[in-house]
Amino acid sequence: AAAQALAEGVLLGCYRFDHYKEKRDDAPPAAVTLVIDGATDAAAARRGADAGVAIATAQNLARDLSNEPPNELTPARLATAARATAREVGLRCRVLEPAQMKKLGMGAILAVGQGSANPPRMIVLEHVPKRRASRAPTLCIVGKGITFDTGGISIKPSAAMHEMKHDMSGAAAVVGALRAAAVLELPLHVVGVIGAAENMPSGTAYRPGDVVRAMSGKTIEILNTDAEGRVVLADALHYAISEFEPDAVVDLATLTGACVVALGPWATGVFTRDDALAREIVDAGAACGETMWRMPLFPEHARAMKSSVADLKNAGSRDAGASTAAGFLQAFAGDRSWAHLDIAGTAWGDKSAGWDVPGASGVGVRTLVAWMESRARSR
Repeated sequence: AAAQALAEGVLLGCYRFDHYKEKRDDAPPAAVTLVIDGATDAAAARRGADAGVAIATAQNLARDLSNEPPNELTPARLATAARATAREVGLRCRVLEPAQMKKLGMGAILAVGQGSANPPRMIVLEHVPKRRASRAPTLCIVGKGITFDTGGISIKPSAAMHEMKHDMSGAAAVVGALRAAAVLELPLHVVGVIGAAENMPSGTAYRPGDVVRAMSGKTIEILNTDAEGRVVLADALHYAISEFEPDAVVDLATLTGACVVALGPWATGVFTRDDALAREIVDAGAACGETMWRMPLFPEHARAMKSSVADLKNAGSRDAGASTAAGFLQAFAGDRSWAHLDIAGTAWGDKSAGWDVPGASGVGVRTLVAWMESRARSR
């Protein structure tokens, strides 16, 4: 455990995102030597250090993806990055393009992306272990991948809009977690699904008042085009569940400002009706130093998202905004064991603190790895 923590700390603390600078920042050490005493199990220390390297490398990958400028990381280029990671570590990768998405009825994500010159993608990464046991569970991790979010027709204020390149931090965490699952050779079937789109205002953009049909068949009344993340996740969640029939699903999204108001930058909100899954996620976060805090998800929150002209509406009142957003997503998770992680407050920051530096944090990667490892031990 100590060797793993040391390796993670060194790699996370040495992280810099500076490859767009003419003169790069001070380079981190090229190598770090771990010295152990004679009473330490050297083989166990090596295994721990290797695990720490795998996990920190995965989190730093998520930080890199989230920190990329939006002109460099479009939905198509996010798909290219996912493919490159898949080739590197032996994951399966499938990318659905707009024509395929339309054929499958993914009207929700297509609506969000229709205002952009950079069309959306649905990205699927799959870890199929070499030593998979016959009863090993299937876990799905779903990420919001809005590569840039202007708010669309319901446009955001200009102040801090540049930070909306981080609106795909959930997707970045999915890529990182799948990379770690492959390198650690976890004996689980793990699937990552990313809904990638760019939310732009234009003459072809979706509008407040539109009604769009999601892949599940449910219709969604669009009241605010800046509540686009849940619309994208509607198709991503349904695709993940219908295609892979997982034992459990966790989605990650920079979803609501309401969660930031509630928890600040100190904790990720956890929303689920599954008490056991909530404990698993909270415990996994505690084990790796990522604070996960369970938030309310009542039947009233789901009912608040009913529409008078469609099955659902994508925005409600100011009351319990983070919980009503989760209530909307619950309609697409059905009766599956599902949890939603709102990382809006924890996905990036502008201050250095310990191993963290300004920019993307890569939050969620280590929690997901700890959760998957716990599931692997208990199967």
